[in-house]
Amino acid sequence: MARAVSTRRQVAVSILAWVVALAIFFPILWTVLTSFKTEAEAIASPPSFLFFDWTLENYGEVQERSDYFRHFMNSVVISLGSTLLGLLIAIPAAWSMAFVPARRTKDVLMWMLSTKMLPPVGVLIPIYLMFRDLGLLDTRTGLVIVLTLINLPIIVWMLYTYFKEIPGEILEAARMDGATLWSEIVHVLTPMAVPGIASTLLLNVILAWNEAFWTLNLTAAKAAPLTAFIASYSSPEGLFYAKLSAASTMAIAPILIIGWFSQKQLVRGLTFGAVK
Repeated sequence: MARAVSTRRQVAVSILAWVVALAIFFPILWTVLTSFKTEAEAIASPPSFLFFDWTLENYGEVQERSDYFRHFMNSVVISLGSTLLGLLIAIPAAWSMAFVPARRTKDVLMWMLSTKMLPPVGVLIPIYLMFRDLGLLDTRTGLVIVLTLINLPIIVWMLYTYFKEIPGEILEAARMDGATLWSEIVHVLTPMAVPGIASTLLLNVILAWNEAFWTLNLTAAKAAPLTAFIASYSSPEGLFYAKLSAASTMAIAPILIIGWFSQKQLVRGLTFGAVK
């Protein structure tokens, strides 16, 4: 009887998980399908799901109108640059907070996390004026800096959590063997925290890739990433659903592929230290 109840519970949980997953994935699926429709079919009522005249015309028009690969390279440089810069800053910071905590360490961590609760629009004007005066508007460098700053609290918090799971005795043994501070961080701590660092890197690449507020307000043309590429298809002349869906599909495809192939590493890193 206990086995029957357990089986029913497993089936119910599995069904619920599939329903939630499909509900989350359905908008993406609908966007992809709409990208293969004509504009007339995209706004048809009732809408057609699979039985329509499939076409690649939207993708051709999107590429002809906008330079997809330029926006793609901007997104790659901005997301990877901001994530790597954030890791260079956050690894030593998380090390000091995890292994050499001060009296105010927890207060500092909470203060860093509280900055994520501030609406971005609240600091848009001062950052915009500073970037204008420093010549950083519509530049990759400017976006790398601002995305590093807004994601740095998450990077530090994640690395701090992973580092806390590593026994301090291992680092003490390295010091007794003559390891310098740099060697301790690079050759001892970092290799042991590879799953956590990798998941932090992947998560922050995704966050930087999807960031729209700052990329739309601090760029115009030269450094515009794929978020601006998508936004360019919403214009006063009208909202072209099929072309907008094609642009959205082209923008999200790289990050979806990366997420699919790295999902095991991401899950392993996010649960690093949780199961002993």
